[in-house]
This record gives sequence, C-alpha cells and structure tokens, in this order.
Amino acid sequence: MRLAMIGSGYVGLVTGACFSEMGNNVICVDIDKDKIEKLKKGIVPIFEPGLDKMIKRNLEKGNIEFTTDLKYAVQNSDIVFIAVGTPQSEDGSADLNHVLKAAESIGEFMDHEMIVVDKSTVPVGTADRVREVISKKLKERYGDSVPFEFDVVSNPEFLKEGDAIADFMKPDRVIVGADNEKSMKIMKELYRPFTLNHERFIEMDVRSAELTKYAANAMLATKISFINEISRIAEALGADINKVRIGIGSDRRIGYHFIYPGVGYGGSCFPKDVRALEKMALDAKIKPMIIKAVQKVNATQRYYFIDKILNRFGDNLEGKTFAVWGLAFKPQTDDMREAPSITIINELTKKGATIKAYDPEAMENAKSFWLKDNNKVEYFDNKYDTLNGSDAMILITEWKEFRSPDFYEMKKRLKNPIIFDGRNQYNKELLKELGFEYYQVGVKA
Repeated sequence: MRLAMIGSGYVGLVTGACFSEMGNNVICVDIDKDKIEKLKKGIVPIFEPGLDKMIKRNLEKGNIEFTTDLKYAVQNSDIVFIAVGTPQSEDGSADLNHVLKAAESIGEFMDHEMIVVDKSTVPVGTADRVREVISKKLKERYGDSVPFEFDVVSNPEFLKEGDAIADFMKPDRVIVGADNEKSMKIMKELYRPFTLNHERFIEMDVRSAELTKYAANAMLATKISFINEISRIAEALGADINKVRIGIGSDRRIGYHFIYPGVGYGGSCFPKDVRALEKMALDAKIKPMIIKAVQKVNATQRYYFIDKILNRFGDNLEGKTFAVWGLAFKPQTDDMREAPSITIINELTKKGATIKAYDPEAMENAKSFWLKDNNKVEYFDNKYDTLNGSDAMILITEWKEFRSPDFYEMKKRLKNPIIFDGRNQYNKELLKELGFEYYQVGVKA
C-alpha cells in the first residue's frame, strides 16, 4: 500500500519503518529540513534499538523515503497517518495545533480518495475535528461537489520506548476505530502481516479507540503509583516492599508488570496523557479522583527518594559529591522528558551537592537541553569513573549494565560505601556482607 507519515518523530519513524519492512511504500514527511536530510542518509535522530538498521535497509530497497514536501506525500499516498506531536497545553489538555494544521494541509493537497489516520495520541472527538477541517478545505477548493471521498479513522499507538520495533512487529493488539466498513477492511488488510499468528486486530468506533489509548496509559501509571504508595507504607511499617510485590504479583488478576517500586514514572506519554485524561474528564463534568491521585503520588515519589539522601547526609550538601547512574526516564532510550533524574539532580545541587553523572545514551540530551543550565553536573564516559571521590552512588535508571556491577571496585572508588538504589536492583544481604550502606525504595535501611 502507499502510505504517508506526517511527522517523522518517534511514532512516525517507527510506524513508517515497520510498514516499509512489510513491503509498503512509505513517505515520511517533516518540516525539519536538517532532520530529513539526515534521514535520507540513514542517520536516525533518536535512539531506538533496531530502528536505524531497519530504516537503512528499506532506504536501500526503495520502500521508504523522506521529504519536506507535504503535497508530494499526500498526493502519492492512499493512507495518510497524522503522527505529529500533541504537547501539553497550560490547562493540561493535549495541544492539537499540529494535528489540525496537518489536517488543513491534507485538505489543501488531497486530490483522490483516501483514509486519514489519527496516529497521534489525541483526545476523544479529535477525529471529528480533523474531518471538519479537511472538509472545510475541500469545500473551499471544490465547492459542494468534491469529486472523491475520504474517511478519518483512529489508530492509537502502543509503543514502548526501547522496545518499539518488537511492539509494532509483534503487537499485543492493534486497535482501529472506524465508522466506515470499507475503511475498516482496508486498515485490517494493512495490519494483516502483523497479526497473522494470532487475531490481535480489535475493531471499535472512533471515539472508543481515541479513549482506549488514554485509558491504557492511565491504568499503567496507576499501577506504578499504587506500588510506590504501598512502598512508603511498607517502609513505615517495617515491611519489605520487594517481598510484598512478589506476594501480590503472584495473583494472576494483578500480575507482576508495572508493580516495581521506584522513583516514579516519566517520559513523553504517561505524564502528558494522564493529565490530558484528567482534563477530558473535567470538561465532561466528571471528577477524576483516581487519576488525580495517581499524579500526586508520582510527583511526590521522587521527593520521598530525595529525603532518603537528605536524612543520611543532612539538608546542607555543600562539599558533597554524588555519583548518579542513569539519566533517561527508562532504559533503552535517550529520552529525558519528565525523567525523575532531572528533579533529583536539580534538588540535590540546589542544596550544594556536586553530581558526577553517567548514562549509556542520554548524556548528550542532558548536556544540551535538560540539565544544560546546571553547572554542578559533570559527565563521565564510564560508570565507575563517576565513583571516584563520591560520597555515595545513586541509581536512577535501571540499565542492564548497572545490574551486576563490580561491588569491590565500587567500594574501592567511593569515598563512602553507600548506595541509594531507586530501582531496588541489588541484594541487600550481599551488600551488607560487603560492608555497604544500602538504601532502597520501600525498605528500612
């Protein structure tokens, strides 16, 4: 099939690359000329395992191309995906300016029958607004006798950063919301190569599909905040959250996914989408009590972790140096949007501390944007080098290379053998035997 991706960011690139891998002809569009020129050479601007190789492979085959020419993309495609950003507005709602601008451009250039797909995460009712914008533009061009039809469907993405290729190629589910039977059949055929082994294609109406994305992210965020709140209770009562987690996770109705205690969720999706769902509920005159609590627990969890450090070293951290392992909001990505590391590092340096930081992928993002104004952060190319002369090590992101470090080397380099583990990765009994002070989430030291 002939496809276009309007927006060559995270979602657009992964979606476009995976569709091209199945032999579709894909045109990816973006207004950023520098990004497009790099993509034409196979240089991918984001870190996502396997994405660069897939794009290079399909560039060579001619299955994918990159352009800034939106007119060319629209007029040479039968299915156009809107995959632009929907940042958070001041009131917490999703900012649809980019989505509606894309819809306007589609209406300006559309010259044949096509399906327009909302791939961006958008509030309930957005498909109706996209349809209205396109129809208005077509009416300006053709009057009341538009010589072709179009349809707008919802196809929310469920990609996990760091594992997006596998998520797309072998999806748990593909959700499509359409009110037109013909459009549904076409979308089902488009996704057929990805759902051959098991029926994962779920059909529903457009508004239900739009809400499903928000509901899914809110549910996962709720599980994270729930276990983090229980972790505080466990610590206060002298229980061990690591054992509690195993106990409740063994119940198949609960499961082990997303009940790992830590320093809270971050990233581009959960914080923004949970806030947007709250705003949608309030606009519909519904008071979202659980959703509001989820956000409050998440916001305070990183401060709960900071308090562990302050309780040990005092509120004045002048002259103290901390090694920080992990900056990205999760492993296998360089994404630092709303990462707990930002709050933790900034709060510690405000109190006088110096930070020695290491992350396998996110350090450039930290230096150039997220922590660029914090001159108390020094970056290292090796995790062990951050320990030299540091008063303690703080683990924030659970990268694989942090799972089994050389504790003897760590003890030798640290000024004090102290670890603050924001992901509960290590064996506290082993560390105790080795002479470490070890602080976890949800466990009394």
